[in-house]
Amino acid sequence: MALAQYTQKDYYNSKNQGYYQFVTIDDIISNFLVSYVGDDKIIKSAKRTEVSYHAQRTLQELSYDTINNVKSIEVEIPPSMSIPLPHDFVNYVRVTCLDNSGRERPLKPSQNTSAPTPYLQDNDYNYLYDNKGNVLIGKESEASKRFKGQKNNSYNTADASDITYLEEGYGYNVDYGKRYGIDPANANKNDTFIIDQPRGVISFSSGVKNKIIIIKYVSDGLNTDEDMQVHKFAEEAMYKSIALGIMSAKANIPEYQINRLKKEKKAAMRSAKLRLANINIEDLTQVMRGKSKQIKH
Repeated sequence: MALAQYTQKDYYNSKNQGYYQFVTIDDIISNFLVSYVGDDKIIKSAKRTEVSYHAQRTLQELSYDTINNVKSIEVEIPPSMSIPLPHDFVNYVRVTCLDNSGRERPLKPSQNTSAPTPYLQDNDYNYLYDNKGNVLIGKESEASKRFKGQKNNSYNTADASDITYLEEGYGYNVDYGKRYGIDPANANKNDTFIIDQPRGVISFSSGVKNKIIIIKYVSDGLNTDEDMQVHKFAEEAMYKSIALGIMSAKANIPEYQINRLKKEKKAAMRSAKLRLANINIEDLTQVMRGKSKQIKH
């Protein structure tokens, strides 16, 4: 039976372009039960709920470092200089600012401040508590407020502590991040950001006020039914990982069977990573042409 779900006409007139690259998690579970579970199969018996659990856990793990399940959102920074993290956010990949020509200018996480949890205090500096004896928490830390109100790479010359950030022999008004010989980790004249994970907020320095920000982030692939799909290059890795998870949880399974499944899973994962790396020979050839360039000292 053919795998296409649409005629070519319906495909190009629908909103499901690109669907053929993927296999849904329901199809993965059904295919696994047919191919791996039975009296004459490697797994004698397994419930669909058990297979579903291991399929979802495998999809999570593959999304982090194999399938490369990266999403992106584009938002305008409000006057508050803070925006909520995406609803299915797990970790960020890249944060950029869009310039007038449509290019993305990379923003770096601030190395000189953070978003601590603000404890409320009275006039005598004693902590304030609620009726249950828990410390009262403020809406936003003072560190975050001052960070958002200050230009990213401009340091207050009246504060002597800022001198420690300047190299010896430089004056007070040198912009941090633009000097020759700077640490490459800080060699970025663009603005910075901090992520307050407990509050689910990302804050920016004031240089990107009213500008467009693009956040690329990793999700776990389990947010919605539409997200729960696997690229066909990683389909075999899903089957091997599910089989290993189910067999590892069963009692009285010979160790050689577990080791065999571990080797098969490792090989399938490696194959999936190579396929999904999308190494194009033409692009690689173009990059390698740079080896013939002379390096001037």
